[in-house]
Amino acid sequence: MRVTLKSDMKTNSDYDIIVIGAGHAGCEAALACARMGLATAVFTMSMDTIGQMSCNPAIGGLAKSHLVKEIDALGGEMAKITDRAGIQFKVLNRSKGPAVWSTRVQADRALYRKYMRQSLESQKGIDIIQQSVKKVLLEDDRVRGIKTTDRDYFAKAVIIATGTFLNGLIHIGLESFPAGRAGEPASTGLSKSLQHMGLRLGRLKTGTPPRLDVKGIDLSVMSIQQGDVPPPAMSLFTHEITNPQLPCYMTYTNESTHKIILDNLKRAPLYAGKITGIGPRYCPSIEDKVVRFRDKPRHQVFLEPEGIDTDEYYANGISTSLPHEVQADLVRSIKGLERAEIKKPGYAIEYDFVFPTQLKPTLETKPVQGLFLAGQINGTSGYEEAAAQGIMAGINAALKIKKKEPLILGRHEAYIGVLIDDLITKGTKEPYRMFTSRAEYRLLLRQDNADLRLMEKGHDLGLISKEQYDALLAKRAAVEAEIKRIRSTRAKPGVINPVLKKLGGPEIKEDITLYRLLKRPEVKYAHIADVLPAEKALPQEVISQVEIQTKYKGYIRRQAEAAEKFKKIEKKKIPEGFIYKGISGLSAEIVEKLEDIRPVSLGQASRVPGVTPAAISLLMVSVEKHRREEVESRK
Repeated sequence: MRVTLKSDMKTNSDYDIIVIGAGHAGCEAALACARMGLATAVFTMSMDTIGQMSCNPAIGGLAKSHLVKEIDALGGEMAKITDRAGIQFKVLNRSKGPAVWSTRVQADRALYRKYMRQSLESQKGIDIIQQSVKKVLLEDDRVRGIKTTDRDYFAKAVIIATGTFLNGLIHIGLESFPAGRAGEPASTGLSKSLQHMGLRLGRLKTGTPPRLDVKGIDLSVMSIQQGDVPPPAMSLFTHEITNPQLPCYMTYTNESTHKIILDNLKRAPLYAGKITGIGPRYCPSIEDKVVRFRDKPRHQVFLEPEGIDTDEYYANGISTSLPHEVQADLVRSIKGLERAEIKKPGYAIEYDFVFPTQLKPTLETKPVQGLFLAGQINGTSGYEEAAAQGIMAGINAALKIKKKEPLILGRHEAYIGVLIDDLITKGTKEPYRMFTSRAEYRLLLRQDNADLRLMEKGHDLGLISKEQYDALLAKRAAVEAEIKRIRSTRAKPGVINPVLKKLGGPEIKEDITLYRLLKRPEVKYAHIADVLPAEKALPQEVISQVEIQTKYKGYIRRQAEAAEKFKKIEKKKIPEGFIYKGISGLSAEIVEKLEDIRPVSLGQASRVPGVTPAAISLLMVSVEKHRREEVESRK
């Protein structure tokens, strides 16, 4: 797109905000900034890879769909694009409670990239510039802009969302070469620029499996994995899924596969000592799995289509960086893949990241004002984690420029809040991945109620339209009205006992409210609606809320009470620049940790690793004393 510069150069600003990188974090950041009315530039090394799904062509999954739906409720783009590009939709964990239900969508890689690029190009206020960024420009301790291969560009804030491109190094066997992704150059200047600002960098590693040609795959000997019918949309705003739906397939490695891997370990860069970066513990390479779990006779391999109009399949489960010829032998040892051809080999990639404890809750860096980081640069793994950080960095950069209060989501409000708090408080030494177990209040933070929790915030920011917000209010009112109805409507034994008998539950001897009936585990909303329906049919999303809020009311109430206690300590703010040294009773180690993290509240301080409850009590007294002294001083 054409770059339009402001004519009033007295501002020394070509743009309000510059976003470096057009992956999942960069796209969400740029869209949020532009939709909040700020002139935004996105810098990318290639226009053709905007919104690229570098690894698995899927969005969502366990805990990750919670992030996607929260992005959606705030006014982000990922869920909408996922629905437009989706070729298989499935809700996982249906047999468990609603807190862990998670939607996973297999996507057409090319369509996802196409639609995300269209979103950026059609968004008023965004310029897309294809150039390599060499350096971040500073003025004192404030960001000033960026230097590219072409010229300097000035802005009031800069968001870095470079993914795996910072000093990226690809490994295939014992060969290695600089790259940000296969076939794309690495970013080699930015890391030095960040270090010069005083930011500490580390090294991480991730990997990808080989892509296979379907013509050599015998899918008939594999178990078929179908999606749900009808497909459950990811976005709140999707009314229909229009793409043809495709199945996935499952097969397994075997003893022959494992022997090939073990016989060639000396040619694996991880075991040959060529890789120094720490890889993801929860998504290891097939080499790592075979070595760590030697007693396990087989490992699952999912064959996932890369798209509607491609013959390429993604071999999920055999991420590897072994030499190409070894990968070929490995693949052909697996049932159904005996004649398979590798279209693209798997590889490992090492890259630089910034230790995220150097960030504020807004994702702004502590040393440099106006510099925000989002995505894998902060040590995370996954499209969803990246996009969640992207929209929050974009929102907070825009709010900072507008001189408004930042948006900081608490751990009790959103999985996004858990993600960011974990990063900035606990840090990470390996690629961070979201799990439902990380969220203490996961029954409050279900994927089904993301709109009820967060859409009002999105509307206040101008990212959710009035029409969308009015629909939310109507849904909330409908849920409340139906719960009120079933609380006051009573069923007679003669009406409901035939239903209960059929369900195998105990029959009733006297009238009972529909609400009490619905609390029974065997009774669904459809059962009571069949005998005593509402005046008009309700949408499924309303029915789902009525059912969940009724059946889990006691558990939800207890978590809500715990969240209220959590909020009280979160509200106890620690003044900026607070001096920890000199607080009687605090050890030098705890003082060092608190000075490093610089928590914004007593709640955050309590989650810093190594900070004891006794230390928090001492800190609480000291903060209160400081507050009183400030009040007296002002008087």
